[in-house]
Amino acid sequence: MYECRNILGNPFVFIFGMFFPLLMLFIITRAMRGEAPESYTAVMNTGIFIQLSLIIPMAVVLLGYSASFSEELQEDIPLRLELFGFSGKTTLLAKIAAQFVVLTTGLSIYTIVGYAALDLQVPRVSSALCFIICMILMSVLFFALAHGVSLIFKKFGPTYAILMSFYFGVMILCGMMGLKTEDLPVFFQKIAALLPMSYIGNDFIDFWQEGSYNFAPLIQAYLFFGGVSGIILLLALRREKRNQGSLKDF
Repeated sequence: MYECRNILGNPFVFIFGMFFPLLMLFIITRAMRGEAPESYTAVMNTGIFIQLSLIIPMAVVLLGYSASFSEELQEDIPLRLELFGFSGKTTLLAKIAAQFVVLTTGLSIYTIVGYAALDLQVPRVSSALCFIICMILMSVLFFALAHGVSLIFKKFGPTYAILMSFYFGVMILCGMMGLKTEDLPVFFQKIAALLPMSYIGNDFIDFWQEGSYNFAPLIQAYLFFGGVSGIILLLALRREKRNQGSLKDF
């Protein structure tokens, strides 16, 4: 309950994790309404719906968690919790559970409102499961990246600046800001190809109701992004363990 209240106490989670994706969904679908045949409206709306859904885990987990955790580290709150009998493992599991609850709630509200207000395609069961699994994996990598960067800097300012830059960079590269990935310079297209978000946002509409899909590039992107996030987290944990060992020796 403490961690859930901690997340919901951050206005950024409400604004960018719940309100902003819905606002962008309604604005973009309305703006694109006259640019496609009426028979293609559901496909176009669904593609936009899938693409903008990626904002929710980025806002809630990547930015929301990094903001709250970096502030806690800056104020030595984890140490205070340990003094009250809450181990680091206990607080970490509570943070993971709270992130899952808030993220699931945000995605559920987004989905319910989107399907109630717009003409969207209903996915196949296999496509829906694939989408859910990809969102979970992506959220796990975001959590690892946010946790690692927060541990390295232990300050809100630099942590938030780096991950906010990454947030907007992903939105631009993966086509969430209105500019399509294929319209970017070749160099930026190659960078976008390393991010799983670009494949989810741009390709999942192709097999949402029917058709097949080559998952190899998506898996490779997950491996690359997971490797980068894992390395950052391991370096942060190793540095933290070294610092704790130095304090014990002292």
